[in-house]
Amino acid sequence: MAAVLASGPPIMFGKLHVAPLVHGFLAAYPPVSVRLILSDHVIDLVDAHVDVAVRIGRMPDSQLISRQVGHVRWILSASPDYLARRGEPEDLEALRDHDCIAFEGLQTYRSWTFGIGAGEHTVPIKPRFSVNTADAVVEAAAAGLGVARLMSYQVAPAIADGRLVQILHQHDDRPTPVNLVHQPQPVQPLKRRAFLDFVAPRLSLALTKIEDSLGRT
Repeated sequence: MAAVLASGPPIMFGKLHVAPLVHGFLAAYPPVSVRLILSDHVIDLVDAHVDVAVRIGRMPDSQLISRQVGHVRWILSASPDYLARRGEPEDLEALRDHDCIAFEGLQTYRSWTFGIGAGEHTVPIKPRFSVNTADAVVEAAAAGLGVARLMSYQVAPAIADGRLVQILHQHDDRPTPVNLVHQPQPVQPLKRRAFLDFVAPRLSLALTKIEDSLGRT
């Protein structure tokens, strides 16, 4: 029996939080095999022959069945060394005068947008360094190159070990949901049900721990 899983959020989330759960699932279910796809792009479940996907973001209207397991948010942070040299920005507009690290691909290169709808606010930034992977942004920020804006799961370990400091807490973005999604079927296959029952509570616990570590729920 083969189970197929795809991770549709950024690759780093898949490496940190999906792959370890797949390892545990395989240990608990020796007869099952898994094909894990880590991608920075949304995968079409039918075309890719995928049983279950992990999606970060608000779900559009679709025929997919979704189960929310938690949420993440965008976090601003900088190294203690950088803040000692440049001071901590007092508000979002102060970011204009700070060195920033741009995460290409998931953000625009020259500005950061906060909030949604009528409360949306865009701040121009000066990227001293830009790169297209989250772990490279973390390392650059920890090296004191500037202020970084990353998702909570990406930056939480560096904040926990003191390499980065969370700033402007009051402007953290609204929670972005994390869902397990799959195609509807009259009778759910046993392998998929087993996978969802194994992964959902464990992923939910991991995401809750991240939010707790950042002092937000």
